[in-house]
Amino acid sequence: MKMHFLSGGRLRMRKSIYFPDADRAETVELPVSSVLLRHAKGNVLFDTGCHPEVATDPDGQWGGMARVMTPIMPAGDNVLEGLKAVGLTADDIDVVVCSHLHTDHCGCNQFFRKAQFLVRKEELDVARGPSAAEAGYLRADWDHALDYQEASHDLDLFDDGAIKLIHLPGHTPGLMGALVTLRNSGRFLLASDAVSIRGNLDADIIPKNTWNKEVCRQTFQRIRQIEAQGATVICGHDATQWENLRKGADCYD
Repeated sequence: MKMHFLSGGRLRMRKSIYFPDADRAETVELPVSSVLLRHAKGNVLFDTGCHPEVATDPDGQWGGMARVMTPIMPAGDNVLEGLKAVGLTADDIDVVVCSHLHTDHCGCNQFFRKAQFLVRKEELDVARGPSAAEAGYLRADWDHALDYQEASHDLDLFDDGAIKLIHLPGHTPGLMGALVTLRNSGRFLLASDAVSIRGNLDADIIPKNTWNKEVCRQTFQRIRQIEAQGATVICGHDATQWENLRKGADCYD
């Protein structure tokens, strides 16, 4: 199996959202990532990043949310272009794993019409709820005629230990990570926004954009245990980590 990190965009947000003691004028840049897993039994994409039009018309795509999460990527910085760079198209993807349904993680879902989508039931429930938009869920991103399959428990995707999907709630009720085991490169936990920025995990700082702070703290502890067992934790939006990852065709195997 090969693992490719693909860019799904780039955002700017107030640093105080992640580190409440920070000056409100201070900002952080947040890479948005998708992960392609090329398994012998199928191509799996973990998250689809931001919709392509977010780069050129953020207000039209996101409305007021674009002032909270400000897109700063150029046109063409999206997962569809990333797939082209490794010789694939959206139609080559067999499974899309939705870590959660916030707009910067499922913006390109609509383009993967031949894929099966795996998402936690808890996540679909909240995305369909009456206050979904205020919580970062936009129906235009995910509510399409796609093959959504609800996951209600942890799942070994191909029954061989290579890709295990695990529930990591806290940031959202149904956030799902992927524990990936590669022959040569070892184990990785794709944590998505269960750990957006490494400093939150290291200092046990719960971000403001958290659905349940106590559940988030419990998930932090579970992630630390997984890391202690030898896995590399891949954060959802850590700029320093992103700069040091192999990307595109330069893959892990």
